[in-house]
Amino acid sequence: MTTDTEEPTLTVDELAARAGVTVRTVRFYSARGLLPPPVIGPRRVGRYSQEHLARLALIEELQHQGMTLAAIERHLMQLPPGLSARDLAVHRAVVASWAPDAPEEVTREELARRAGRPLTDADVERLAAMSVIEGTGDPVRLDPGLLRLGMELLDVPIADEALLAAREVLLEHARAAARELSRLLRDAVGEQESVAAVKSLSAHMHPLVVQALLTAFQRSLKDELREWLKES
Repeated sequence: MTTDTEEPTLTVDELAARAGVTVRTVRFYSARGLLPPPVIGPRRVGRYSQEHLARLALIEELQHQGMTLAAIERHLMQLPPGLSARDLAVHRAVVASWAPDAPEEVTREELARRAGRPLTDADVERLAAMSVIEGTGDPVRLDPGLLRLGMELLDVPIADEALLAAREVLLEHARAAARELSRLLRDAVGEQESVAAVKSLSAHMHPLVVQALLTAFQRSLKDELREWLKES
């Protein structure tokens, strides 16, 4: 399972560390067919790609939502073949959006374990600035749904100021979109509908709206980048 631009480079130990799980868990998922087999390299060492890592993150998220392994297997079988790591990350974001936020209090040691790598004080401060965690002491309050995104952003070669400015832009437009969609939802159900009816409609619409927003944003960003590169 590879991409056009990146060959599998992770050993099973590295994959497990990056995903915040044990090697035993990786092998168990592989044995169940939830993870595709690795690419066998020199010395018969299995090598895993970013797609393996993204699929593993999706499996963990589905488990977090309370799905059984059998249900997860059926869910993965329904996904289109050949999804990239980015596609899987988008799908995981949609799945994660179904659950309410549930911040946890964790030690710095546990935070590093879930992150899959040691964290410097600068890393912790940047995660706090991105609201992935609250506080920089020990323990911290962690938003589990944001951790993987935060870890990926740690490696983005961009100044903290630009990163936080981008975050504010996204939050501003996300709130505006949420207000407009909420207004449309209220108009659709009418004032006479019960609270239960409104909650039921919201539960059905939530994952669809998130997927639509992600898809629209991806396409818009791709168009903007194409225009930018064309002008350069």
